[in-house]
Amino acid sequence: MLKKERQAYILHQVNLHNKVLSSSLSQEINVSEDTIRRDLQELADEGKVIKVHGGALSHSFSQVYYHPTHNIYSHEQKKTIAQKAAALIQDGMFVLTTGGTTILEMARTLSPHLRATFISGSIPAVLEYMNHPNIDVILIGDRVSKNSKITVGGEAIAKIKQIRADLCFMGMNAIDIQHGITDNDWDIVQLKKAMIESSQKVVCLTIAEKINTLQPIHICNVSDIDILITELPPDDPLLKPYRDAGIEIL
Repeated sequence: MLKKERQAYILHQVNLHNKVLSSSLSQEINVSEDTIRRDLQELADEGKVIKVHGGALSHSFSQVYYHPTHNIYSHEQKKTIAQKAAALIQDGMFVLTTGGTTILEMARTLSPHLRATFISGSIPAVLEYMNHPNIDVILIGDRVSKNSKITVGGEAIAKIKQIRADLCFMGMNAIDIQHGITDNDWDIVQLKKAMIESSQKVVCLTIAEKINTLQPIHICNVSDIDILITELPPDDPLLKPYRDAGIEIL
């Protein structure tokens, strides 16, 4: 793979998954981690990614405060997903959410007349929920991950375990029918596991491009989720294995 092709692949993975690990990219592309680090540094110098220890982050999530729709990967698809997700929320519900750009888009889609309680450790999501006049907001506190802008750690997990939410909306990094839902951030994985256990119904939000992809850390099996929402129509052939597994597809 030529350098230009390699860096295009890396940039696509960063945009798709928001975060990439140098070690995983090294295995996927079959080059040394030193080569990956140099590529990431060049991409960072060009302003295309944010280089961090062990990998890189997407700019899109860092820009949500100031440019809500600027440079967000697959923004139109995420708007479609958000509209489907928001339609599930009824007055009086307790709703637990992760972070991520699709969750933020859902927050912007909520009706101003909705009366519900939203619980999250995501700083950007909480700020969005606070814009809604009739929504009560509960912030799950603990140490804040600067990369994901969400509270992580034992205290956050303990508080989540005290909740019994009607719905959990979970943004996803990857889903595969055999390996389930996976991610590349250990702290976020622990939070999502706790959220699944604390919710009566789990709703996963993902653009179709993340379907049938895999990340290093397992969160749950597909049998642990109730509803899968993508931008695709529910009868799309790509979604058939998940429909056959008993998941409701929206």
